Amino acid sequence: MFDPRVLFTAEGLASLVSLAVMEIVLGIDNIIFVAILSQKVAPLLRKRVRRLGISLALVLRVGLLLTLSWIMGLTKPLFHVAGLGFSGRDLVLLVGGLFLMGKSVHELHERMEEATGEDDKGGSPAEGSAGFLSTLVQILLLDIVFSLDSVITAVGMARAVVIMIAAMVIAVGVMLIFADAISEFIGRHPTMKVLALSFLMLIGFLLVADAFGKHIDRGYVYFAMGFALAVEIYNMRTRKKARARHKGQA
Repeated sequence: MFDPRVLFTAEGLASLVSLAVMEIVLGIDNIIFVAILSQKVAPLLRKRVRRLGISLALVLRVGLLLTLSWIMGLTKPLFHVAGLGFSGRDLVLLVGGLFLMGKSVHELHERMEEATGEDDKGGSPAEGSAGFLSTLVQILLLDIVFSLDSVITAVGMARAVVIMIAAMVIAVGVMLIFADAISEFIGRHPTMKVLALSFLMLIGFLLVADAFGKHIDRGYVYFAMGFALAVEIYNMRTRKKARARHKGQA
């Protein structure tokens, strides 16, 4: 079960690479959520909360892998409503999806207030006003949801636990490397933050749909958001050239 020699076989390496790529793709929504929430804490604490949040995701995933029998038990229906069976996994996905949708809508609302310079109290919300601990708790809650989804995917793609753990370590390592760059990029470009929040809202919807037994391939969402990202990058470059041309004429 924990024989590391399986990593050095052709089948083991192929399984490791394919699973690591899948875990990195599944980690996109996790890292975007961490990047957006980290903007809410004080600047000096942002890098720490990002790294701690992502590291906790790895701890959760490895911990879940070490309890495979319990994980597989989560897929068994606990009760039925209107002919639909709900398992422990479904309940976690339902709560996590609703939380992610609610959080995304709340952040979009704040973003609109920032754009207009108004909020319910007549001022603009201060960046970096959120507490370190409260932000970390929110990241941890979504880590649980994303980790459960990630582990169940890993169990379906690989047989050896050591391959699953190695793939998750690689995926989290990639997340740690790019977390700061993604967070800073989103922070510098407000339109990217709106795009990222829209992506998270869609992911939340997919989690809720999955909880009700309506699985929708995330590839559709990734393609749509990738296309939207490409369009926005093109718009950013166009605006940059227009500003440069305007300055040259002035």
